[in-house]
Amino acid sequence: MRRWAMVSLPGLLLAAGIPAYAMECMRLDCDHMNCCAPAAHMKISPAAALAAARLRAESKAMGLPDCMTPSDVMQMPGMNHTARPGPGPFIDDILAHETAGTDAEPASTPHPMVMAMRAGWHLMLHGAAFLSAIQQSGPRGGDKIFSTNWLMPMAQRELGPGQLTLRAMFSLEPATVTDRRYPELFQVGEVAYGNPVVDGQHPHNFFMELAALYDLRVGDHALLSFYAAPVGGPALGPEAYPHRASASEDPLAPLGHHLEDSTHISDEVFTAGFAYKIERIEVSGFHGREPDEFRWDIDAGRVDSWSTRATLAPGKNWSAQYSIGRLHSPEQLFPAEDTLRMTASVAYNRPLARGNWASLLLWGRNRTLPGGEVANGYLAESTLNFLDRNFVWMRIEDVDRTNLLALGENPIPPGFAETFFARVQAYTAGYDREFPLIPHVATALGGQFTLYGMPSSLNTIYGAHPAGVVFFVRLRPAP
Repeated sequence: MRRWAMVSLPGLLLAAGIPAYAMECMRLDCDHMNCCAPAAHMKISPAAALAAARLRAESKAMGLPDCMTPSDVMQMPGMNHTARPGPGPFIDDILAHETAGTDAEPASTPHPMVMAMRAGWHLMLHGAAFLSAIQQSGPRGGDKIFSTNWLMPMAQRELGPGQLTLRAMFSLEPATVTDRRYPELFQVGEVAYGNPVVDGQHPHNFFMELAALYDLRVGDHALLSFYAAPVGGPALGPEAYPHRASASEDPLAPLGHHLEDSTHISDEVFTAGFAYKIERIEVSGFHGREPDEFRWDIDAGRVDSWSTRATLAPGKNWSAQYSIGRLHSPEQLFPAEDTLRMTASVAYNRPLARGNWASLLLWGRNRTLPGGEVANGYLAESTLNFLDRNFVWMRIEDVDRTNLLALGENPIPPGFAETFFARVQAYTAGYDREFPLIPHVATALGGQFTLYGMPSSLNTIYGAHPAGVVFFVRLRPAP
């Protein structure tokens, strides 16, 4: 049964227009937390914890008691009227901006982070770092010790009639992934030392995102949003794999990355969005060329590409999106080609008493223009957090690969044209467990195993039964 939580007085002082974070706190289930003073052992969502911190800080600034019940507040002079209902969990989730770009996950999805309030700014920090050792079998298999990582600081405050959010994201992968790649069988995309990256994954840029967002409420149930970023993510695809909960424990990129969510680091991004209750439509303009192999700088270029995305969130545990975009000259090695990309995905998240379960189904499709070559990628992934500190996960993929696989990392010969070559599968399962080693850092030890499926025609290149294993240490900011 849902009951009122204890809330601070400012949570109802603005009853005619209650801030999203106040409504979040007021909707909490008392069986899980006390909004004003959650117990140390209780697992609460980042949005709920932020709501509690904001309300406590406002109470202190106004010299008011920390906590009062809504009935206490409503009996105060001038407060005996009915407050308007909040806009709903989807719009509240948008306003939290806990994802990269303007992507959406189910509103119930946890995003571990540390938070503070300073001079009217609500400050947040989250990220992840993996130190991994990989071993792969077969003639193309490799081994390496490397680190994939990202860190996202963010600051929010009310500004004028709306909310301003400033967000950055950084990665040290240009230093921690040496030789401009780490081994990953059947992976393709981007360039290293002037040649295509084949059977490997490129590192991310140092600057993954530098963005400003402004949100303006329109009536009780609508939100108008604007996003501008010299480097960031347009409205194309689902939440990118490094940040989504269903992939939170997997240190490797999906094989379908360049069919599904590779635009999460793009240049000169401008997005406008309108949300109403459980729906949102967005349009973006951006520079379509993928980042070059020099990862420490910010690339630049004119806005020459576009995308649009429709998102539906029918409940706090569900989110679905369909997006389409035209990328102008995305590949450095094939500058005369554009890409028409379509993606569709359904995400489900289920909070548990001592954990969480996040899952995703995803389809991505690239069509080369003007050539018309088509490639599809299909992905299913799921991560289960149980008994507080334990995680198990799986990822299944079925992706199209081109004749770059046969070429390997050799220079592209004159007249070479990418064409469909083979469809391959990857089946991954993993486990890790967190240990309380460092304050405010969730430290986990774990590993995963991947089996690959492919046509027998590839046996001479990859061996009969290619496989890979990864062991890692994972670090993540924690409250």
